[in-house]
Amino acid sequence: MALDSLDLYVVIILVVAVAAYFGKNQFITKPETTGFLSNDSNGGTNSRNILETLKKNNKNALLVFGSQTGTAEDYSNKMSRELSSRFGLKTMVADFADYEWDNLGDINDDILVFFILATYGEGEPTDNAIDFIEFLDNEADTLSTLRFTVFGLGNSTYEFYNAIGRKVDLKLEEKGAERFAEYGEGDDGKGTLDEDFLSWKDGVFDSLRNNLNFEEKELKYEPSLKLIPRDDLTIDDLSVSLGEPNKKYIDTKASVDLTKGPFDNTHPYLAPITKIKELFNSKERSCVHVEFDISNSNLKYSTGDHLAVWPQNSNEKIDLFLKTFDLTNKKDEVFELKSLDSTYHIPFPTPITYEAVIRHHLEISGPVSRQFFLSIAAFAPNEETKTKLTTIANDKSKYAEEITAKKFNIADALLYLSSGKPWNKVPFEFLIENVQHLTPRYYSISSSSMREKTTINITAVVETEIEPDNRIVSGVVTNLLKDIEISKNKSTEKPLVTYDLKGPRSKYDNYKLPVHVRRSTFKLPSSSKTPIILVGPGTGVAPLRGFIRERITQQENDVNIGSSLLFYGCRNENEDYLYKDEWSEYAKKLGDKFEIITAFSRSTSKKVYVQHKILENSTKINDLLQQGAIIYVCGDASHMARDVQQAFIKIISQERKIDLEKASELVRSLKVQNRYQEDVW
Repeated sequence: MALDSLDLYVVIILVVAVAAYFGKNQFITKPETTGFLSNDSNGGTNSRNILETLKKNNKNALLVFGSQTGTAEDYSNKMSRELSSRFGLKTMVADFADYEWDNLGDINDDILVFFILATYGEGEPTDNAIDFIEFLDNEADTLSTLRFTVFGLGNSTYEFYNAIGRKVDLKLEEKGAERFAEYGEGDDGKGTLDEDFLSWKDGVFDSLRNNLNFEEKELKYEPSLKLIPRDDLTIDDLSVSLGEPNKKYIDTKASVDLTKGPFDNTHPYLAPITKIKELFNSKERSCVHVEFDISNSNLKYSTGDHLAVWPQNSNEKIDLFLKTFDLTNKKDEVFELKSLDSTYHIPFPTPITYEAVIRHHLEISGPVSRQFFLSIAAFAPNEETKTKLTTIANDKSKYAEEITAKKFNIADALLYLSSGKPWNKVPFEFLIENVQHLTPRYYSISSSSMREKTTINITAVVETEIEPDNRIVSGVVTNLLKDIEISKNKSTEKPLVTYDLKGPRSKYDNYKLPVHVRRSTFKLPSSSKTPIILVGPGTGVAPLRGFIRERITQQENDVNIGSSLLFYGCRNENEDYLYKDEWSEYAKKLGDKFEIITAFSRSTSKKVYVQHKILENSTKINDLLQQGAIIYVCGDASHMARDVQQAFIKIISQERKIDLEKASELVRSLKVQNRYQEDVW
């Protein structure tokens, strides 16, 4: 029977769809690695078929990471090296986003699989693990030949603590996979993440020894890469990386338009800072408001998103790090890296200089872990230092007292232990592999995409502490922003630490910084009529400022908006009241649709915080909640967020005359319904 025109049309559509499905991997390409500091020219020898890659490279241990800030990736790499050295395992580290997982069930039991997974926000997977979680939920069949273990990284201040690690562990078990070592999890909220990881790792090693009969050897550094000096090149050669974000920024002859995206953690936009100003009226503390111009790019954002600012280390920290490892005279020397393992990705573009690696690619300013101490002990400058280091590193409480409490970074700690002697026996390959790599710092966007279409605002407190020995402990990006604020505004103030504001080959000249946008679930309700209750002390007010600016724009466009009740707290009305002049203007524009209630913790003898003001307005809050209001809380996770949640529980209990347990269940229900949202850190 002949096909009519409609039937023929349907057949054609089906044929095209099937062809597209089977051919998608030929036409849709994904980056070989999604790491922040990936080397665009490296890799490409392995397919996206995880089983094929394991077999091709003769691997019997797979470590897969779900990482948002680089910690899970760092743990995976460190454990990979230790498994290889101690137990002779042929390890491979993989980013979830680099592979398809359809044949996970075909990985047989002679391959051990380690899942190291962070939970992002309120129980969400990290960006690179989203597809894998969807695969587990919707597509994965039996996994009866898979042998696995899971370590979850989370923060107990969140309601859905370590949700992704726990979920993957249970899902794999439900689908028949065999757990060869017990599930473990770390708590960043309590500051015990490193110790929790070490404890889990010890359990894994016990299982390898006692249950799987692996023979353990002495730990010895076995590099995954080789450093090759390039005496034929200098910093003036255009092929040499001086810290540019990726290869595209190094090749000045490239035809690629760097103002076009997609912009992500492999490719940022160099955004000009058009305005930056100090918000605090204080000699001791500082907070900057920064406006980035995105008008010459196709970079987009939505109100409530985060801006990722790509960091660099300060001149002072770099000089100390160079001194520590006796590299000062080599800082401008050029080298390239060769991978000794076909599955290892060179983490940044090469050829490159020593200084460029230290300035733009290594996390040298943060705290140092016991695990790093134990690894570097073999390269101590003398036996006395080695003994001192291993004694401290093997004693958790002594390490906390001698190293952590003093807020030492790597250079501080090593020079302290060696009494100032340089650690000139440490291979630079070791530092590249064992020092965590710099990752973007994320800031809640404080502007409205509806109102500020071509600019992105952020609000950042400058993190600086001066220790009793006059050491300066400083945040990486916030002090960079402060240095820019002083320079751009021609202030007479002196920055505590300084930066290379021109950037590699002056690409950051005229105050540009590499940035990209990370999508957030912290969003205004879909209906503008929905009331909102906002809680944001300190810089937690940043995204809430964006929300209010959005509602003003909606009203100006004759859109009907609901009530906005904002609770804001700071120390002193005349010192650190952020955007003080703006709130009164917003109140004039929004009338009875907006109210701000303030708490100043150091204005009176009795400290008053936002949770106290919330309790004082219990009837108003309960009325708004019964009208369908959504709660938004932004700021400190360790104390504020918990105290605020308890205040809401108490209000619901008192106003609705139910017990606290029932009220607590209602608040949890609000979170599940996305009617209680948090953006906390």
